[in-house]
Amino acid sequence: MFRTAACALTALALAACTAPAARVEAPTRAAAAPLALPPVKVFTAPRPQPPQRSNAAVARDFLDLHFQLEGGSTLPQFTRFETPITLRVTGTPAPGFTRELNALLARLRAEAGISIRRVSGETASITIQMVSRNEIRQALPKAACFVVPNVSSLAEYRRNRRSPRTNWALLRERDRLAVFLPNDTSPQEVRDCLHEELAQAIGPLNDLYRLPDSVFNDDNMHAVLTGFDMLILRATYAPELRTGMSRDQVAARLPAILARLNPRGEGAAAQGLPETPRAWAAAYERALGPQASLRERLRAANKAAEIARDLGWIDHRRALSHYTLGRMLHIREPELALQHFLTARDFLQGLPGTGIHQAKVAVQLAAYDIATGNGASALARLKPAIEAAASHENAALLSTLLMLQAEALELEGRIAEARRVRLDSLGWARYGFGPDWVVEARLEEIAALRPSGS
Repeated sequence: MFRTAACALTALALAACTAPAARVEAPTRAAAAPLALPPVKVFTAPRPQPPQRSNAAVARDFLDLHFQLEGGSTLPQFTRFETPITLRVTGTPAPGFTRELNALLARLRAEAGISIRRVSGETASITIQMVSRNEIRQALPKAACFVVPNVSSLAEYRRNRRSPRTNWALLRERDRLAVFLPNDTSPQEVRDCLHEELAQAIGPLNDLYRLPDSVFNDDNMHAVLTGFDMLILRATYAPELRTGMSRDQVAARLPAILARLNPRGEGAAAQGLPETPRAWAAAYERALGPQASLRERLRAANKAAEIARDLGWIDHRRALSHYTLGRMLHIREPELALQHFLTARDFLQGLPGTGIHQAKVAVQLAAYDIATGNGASALARLKPAIEAAASHENAALLSTLLMLQAEALELEGRIAEARRVRLDSLGWARYGFGPDWVVEARLEEIAALRPSGS
């Protein structure tokens, strides 16, 4: 029910998913001049891919998303809004927020068939309150944003945070919820929070690591609602379902619902990934936890990789285990880190729904290519990754990939093309990373990858 403050998968130290809270000085080069940054770029046309697995697998995912919570407890009944959903915004919206909200509401109406509209009154089904990151962290220290039932403001949540009314496990109907979003971070972070938290306000409460193609996953791989997510939300508001139904009652109706909503899933092979044991999730989360020491995090990352190996996984979760190890080792043991990145790539190749995962691995591998002067190899890796980042609307990743592409083009002597690509990267970087000084620092860090004299 909240998005973590630490992005689960960053791309090197040079490609973190959000700007840091406090300013640090950007790396500098001799004679470096301040950049004249272009306008912020934004995504205009969503390109969600439909789910690529069977309806039987989707039904299992639907039930686990709606009838379980992240801690492992189960929910006794199905809940959703039973009347048209109204939404209001309070606080001080971030720049560009209205455009993002309108675009998401249009998608929910068109792709998920949900009756949802914005209102300007004093009450609504859902209140989105825009506050500072500091206020969010004071209320929930590990969260970048979050959603709570039965309140309409952060002040009301603080008064009732230990009350049964704000306990998701005790929720029996949805009438009034609040979503708390930051208004002082990058445009992408605000938008990502909006998609994830509003989706959980109106839909499933659980997250599942086994889902490679969903925002309902704590790995934070996806930035915006996917085709799978829209199918889950459309099924959530199917007329055959209603609040109060048991898991068995919902399960009995799902096959017909999914056959109607997703006919392509009827002929697909009925395969699904195995459950994610709590031991792997705990180790993975420990590896990413900012409170632990590096030694403890490395131990946890190795534990996650060992569990994935022992379970015989060959899916994105095993790749994630190696990718995490590579990130942690790339400064201290770069050659070992490279092997982990290559292993992650090998597990991801050919897996449906993992284009964004492969793009993030490509950042790491292209950085190694550039550092060793192999521009041609970097360009080959970056081309499909750039397409994946664009189609998944991840501006932070897209800008990083374009910056890397510019460096690789310069290595190949294609100077004019490199300048065009680098300029293109800056507009996306302003959306993905926010403040101009962060954009400039990112550009400097990537430029520093190239061998001296090249």
